[in-house]
Amino acid sequence: MTTTPPPETVAALLPEIAELIVSALNLEMTPAEIDADAPLFGEGLGLDSIDVLEISLVVSKRYGFQLRSDNEDNVRIFSSLRALTAHIASQRSQ
Repeated sequence: MTTTPPPETVAALLPEIAELIVSALNLEMTPAEIDADAPLFGEGLGLDSIDVLEISLVVSKRYGFQLRSDNEDNVRIFSSLRALTAHIASQRSQ
């Protein structure tokens, strides 16, 4: 069971996670250009499953916990930058 981190914690972490995504995936955009609430897949950022694996590896190295491919919450976790950031904030504080 994960606890919901305070909104200010998530807001403070958003730029860091956006930078992590941009650098891990070599995106041709700035972290500030990622809409925190836009979908990471499809119409939003346009990520695919390989991109998610890359992000998962970088997150596990930086924050010391694993994002597992068999986690049934992955659709929610990777739904947006804000959702991913909230998940990271809740996991790293444990």
